[in-house]
Amino acid sequence: MDDEYAKLIRRVNQPRVVIDNNACEDATVIQVDSVNKHGILLEVVQVLTDMNLTIRKAYIASDGGWFMDVFNVVDNDGNKIRDKEIIDYIQRRIETSAGFVPSQRGSVGVMPSEEHTSIELAGTDRPGLLSEVCAVLADLRCNVVNAEIWTHNTRAAAVVHVTDDSTGCAITDPKRLLMIKDLLCNVLKGNDDLKTAKTMLSAPGVMHRERRLHQIMFADRDYERVEKTGVRAVEERSSKPQVNLLNIEKDYTVITMRAKDRPKLLFDIICTLTDMQYVVFHGMVNTTRMDANQLFCLCRNFISDM
Repeated sequence: MDDEYAKLIRRVNQPRVVIDNNACEDATVIQVDSVNKHGILLEVVQVLTDMNLTIRKAYIASDGGWFMDVFNVVDNDGNKIRDKEIIDYIQRRIETSAGFVPSQRGSVGVMPSEEHTSIELAGTDRPGLLSEVCAVLADLRCNVVNAEIWTHNTRAAAVVHVTDDSTGCAITDPKRLLMIKDLLCNVLKGNDDLKTAKTMLSAPGVMHRERRLHQIMFADRDYERVEKTGVRAVEERSSKPQVNLLNIEKDYTVITMRAKDRPKLLFDIICTLTDMQYVVFHGMVNTTRMDANQLFCLCRNFISDM
């Protein structure tokens, strides 16, 4: 009954998005008010990231039952968003994402589709790995529609969308799917895989690839550092972000971060915190031409999935 009541509250109180070009001299201000739910901050930041918007400042407040955030954004050229069609599209996307009732599945934005089969890969990175994966798919008459590959700390992860070369549709034959999975797993294992290689074939569908790659890498524990020596180690230490933690109460933590700014930095941070089961209930983001300064007040399992 509690879950049904929460869903009713969300439907009655639909998200409200206000986009204002007059409130700030050098950025478009996007204000989002909505009933709070787990993952809502990630969904909003994901929409802004997908639109290739740069978040210069952000004020986050999601303590209690309400989510109230303000984002100062610009386009790739550093200008305000002036096009009314783009403004309307951003508003619709955020309202749809913020009002979406999540399923129990771990990924974000899963929608049914028959267009392709999604293949998820994780294993030890090595020269020629991508070439070998593509060769196996070609031999199995799989057409690669699109793919995204990440590597970090000697680990590699990929989300590849494929179709049947003869039909142009998703691959549904269970025996063929099992063969694809087994052969790709053999390629990923290589000769000296220190960790278990993983290959997953999800049902035909569409999901946010970068969000899914964050989940794959986190599950693969790619954050466990590999010690490096020499010039590369010195360079990495000099450019390492400054991260400070302060436990103010038993279940609450304040994190301050300063790092070199780059595209999608806030999206990557919110993905990581979400995967670690932390919720941002207050936060501030401020970027300069080179640096990003961020402060987050976190707690664990503040809002459970519904």
